[in-house]
Amino acid sequence: MSGRDSKYFSTTKKGEIPELKEELNSQYKDKRKDAVKKVIAAMTVGKDVSSLFTDVVNCMQTENLELKKLVYLYLINYAKSQPDLAILAVNTFVKDSQDPNPLIRALAVRTMGCIRVDKITEYLCDPLQRCLKDDDPYVRKTAAICVAKLYDINAELVEDRGFLDALKDLISDNNPMVVANAVAALAEIQENSSKPIFEITSHTLSKLLTALNECTEWGQVFILDALSKYKAADALEAENIVERVTPRLQHANCAVVLSAVKMILQQMELITSPDAVRNPYKKMAPPLVTLLSAEPEIQYVALRNINLIVQRRPSILAHEIKVFFCKYNDPIYVKMEKLEIMIKLASDRNIDQVLLEFKEYATEVDVDFVRRAVRAIGRCAIKLERAAERCISVLLELIKIKVNYVVQEAIIVIKDIFRRYPNTYESIIATLCESLDTLDEPEAKASMIWIIGEYAERIDNADELLESFLETFPEEPAQVQLQLLTATVKLFLKKPTEGPQQMIQVVLNNATVETDNPDLRDRAYIYWRLLSTDPEAAKDVVLAEKPVISDDSNLLDPSLLDELLANIATLSSVYHKPPDAFVTRVRTIQRTDEDDYPEAGEPGYSESPSHGIDNGASPPPTSSNASHAAARPPVPAAPVADLLDLMGDGDSSSNAIVSLDQPETLDVPTLPVVLPASTGQGLQIRAQLIRKDSQIYYSILFENNSQVPLDGFMIQFNKNTFGLASAGPLQVPQVQPGSSARTLLPMVLFQNVAPGPPNTLLQVAVKNAQQPVWYFNDKISMLVLFTEDGRMERTSFLETWKSLPDSNEVIRDFPGIVINSVEATLDRLAASNMFFIAKRKHANQEVLYLSAKTPQPIPFLIELTTVVGIPGLKCAIKTPSPEMAPLFFEALEILLKN
Repeated sequence: MSGRDSKYFSTTKKGEIPELKEELNSQYKDKRKDAVKKVIAAMTVGKDVSSLFTDVVNCMQTENLELKKLVYLYLINYAKSQPDLAILAVNTFVKDSQDPNPLIRALAVRTMGCIRVDKITEYLCDPLQRCLKDDDPYVRKTAAICVAKLYDINAELVEDRGFLDALKDLISDNNPMVVANAVAALAEIQENSSKPIFEITSHTLSKLLTALNECTEWGQVFILDALSKYKAADALEAENIVERVTPRLQHANCAVVLSAVKMILQQMELITSPDAVRNPYKKMAPPLVTLLSAEPEIQYVALRNINLIVQRRPSILAHEIKVFFCKYNDPIYVKMEKLEIMIKLASDRNIDQVLLEFKEYATEVDVDFVRRAVRAIGRCAIKLERAAERCISVLLELIKIKVNYVVQEAIIVIKDIFRRYPNTYESIIATLCESLDTLDEPEAKASMIWIIGEYAERIDNADELLESFLETFPEEPAQVQLQLLTATVKLFLKKPTEGPQQMIQVVLNNATVETDNPDLRDRAYIYWRLLSTDPEAAKDVVLAEKPVISDDSNLLDPSLLDELLANIATLSSVYHKPPDAFVTRVRTIQRTDEDDYPEAGEPGYSESPSHGIDNGASPPPTSSNASHAAARPPVPAAPVADLLDLMGDGDSSSNAIVSLDQPETLDVPTLPVVLPASTGQGLQIRAQLIRKDSQIYYSILFENNSQVPLDGFMIQFNKNTFGLASAGPLQVPQVQPGSSARTLLPMVLFQNVAPGPPNTLLQVAVKNAQQPVWYFNDKISMLVLFTEDGRMERTSFLETWKSLPDSNEVIRDFPGIVINSVEATLDRLAASNMFFIAKRKHANQEVLYLSAKTPQPIPFLIELTTVVGIPGLKCAIKTPSPEMAPLFFEALEILLKN
């Protein structure tokens, strides 16, 4: 619709639907067209206009292309909720697929492909077969995409009717856009199929390379992505492919350029001739450099891809390091990526330029960027032995400017340089010692302490320097305490005089008696025993030669790098993760007939409808927790009531349900109301997820405040983050007016997992024989997921904590929580399967360490810090799944506040 059509969105008259109905049936074409526009406008802003389905479909019989498009748009949106009525439009589709106008033929097939309803697919086959052989290329290219859509709905039908062979024939089409769409459709089908469907042969290769020069930019991307999976027979064929694809590097579209780069890199694995390799190198560099003059977002994508390319083929951009120098107005994310690439491209030839840049960056205002720049200087020193001295000179100059965070980062990287080049640059230690007073960050303190301990024999006042740190030993973080312990032992072994002797006694006492850290305590006991039984053996252990560290600028595993390079120009190359790590492919098939549902005994089947309210849509959202099915009809993609009616009653012989008429079998608190009687026509439902005897149950109380007995209860759970579904049918006896009935419904996990970010939403539909479907929302508490085997040994806890990166640690403060008794709190946490590991005192604070585990199994390592009797609790957790942290914090707050 054009800009002047905005008037169709502004209707606020009372009785709008009847008015639209009247206009849709008008004898005047213009009035009907305006009415359809109003309907589309209402649909666009979220109004339910499904009741006008029949009237809108009647408007399909028109020669007006604009009106036909609008009607088709309406059909696509509402056909899923009105499949029976959608069949009424099939005759018009079939007729339009033979229209003289190719635009109308293509529109009909495209629309039929978009209507994802099983009942219509059988009517789609004949028109689709005709359109795949149509004289007009626009119709053929539209039909090619329609085959991929049909395959997603009914793969078996596509294979039986020969559509896959027809698609393969289209690869030989004389129109390049038809070829591109056929390739795109086959590639999509191949991704969803376990069988080999689309394999490029040398014959196909020639046709695709020919079409590549003539089709549109996105067609080129489809073809290049398909070709990147082709393995050349020999080096000569690989050279020929590279030569044919190289012109695509000059394309204005970034996606085409990156796809061409991916294709060339794949083929170059087979090319061994230095001359044949050198030429593509020269041609790849300029387009990659050009990408860095685009918008920041495109720059970032290009940089992430370049980061991968230079790890495998650094010589491509070895002479272009200047283009990666940061500009003053670059966003921080672009600057950080440029830094990484500069480190990878740094060499003895360009290191002077690079160091000047890094030194300049170290005086910027962005603290994080400055820290990364200083670390980059250290990484260059470790990578390039001949440049190490120049790098250290730059670091010493930065230390002299006395900016606190710069000094601390410089000391951290100098420690690494000492590890890389032992007994080479120790003359600078005196300069470092001048900065002791400015250190306040744990990593910087630990680095400086390591330097003092490692070179104690060269530092005259090493004992005094270490003593200044020992004054605050109990308050220091574990990282600093461990380094202090080791450094003091080194000092004592190198200078066994009276001063160090007293120091070692104090440190060992602090580390064994005054600490709760098992790692620190164990290390201290080992040192103590070594020193007391065999000092020479202690020297051999503690003063042993350290392994030389290596350059870490190429961090990716070679096999992972191969996979990422094969996925250049996709999200995988931006995340630097394989696709399987963040994409889950799920085949979702819309079902509307009773025969389509799995039979009893098939995997994932429950005798009651327990898998999900539908296969893809949620119950319609509302501001309240529950609603009458009639007052709140399902959104178009969710024929929930029909599904519940189709499934029928459960098997009454099942004994999977525990009756709640026996109070001794259940110990649960008062259940919260999830469906109030005012909403449920007198039926009130209280429910809550609980854990009992290593099993998750849905505890439900049905209260009948209506005038009629209620029976035939059924329940269904929608897709949710944890895939919770019922393990058996819901069995509730008849509930008389004024009475109630309780039940425990066993639950299973990971049966119907919802994609997307984790959340605690549990959408439930309940039905009985006397009333319509009731929807309500409940919450999943993470605490019911924690298993009884979540207790960890202290050593295992420490190893797991250390093995997880800092990015996996999430911290939350709870200012309103007061802990009056540590023991009572630990008992309450243990009841929810959070197991106590250790505790320590930090000043006047209590620090508790606990572990828990979910069924996947995912460990949760928990650290709670509080002052007893005073409001305020700090919780830090480390877990392989940090995205679950908000859910954990929500459950923990509820538990500790109650």
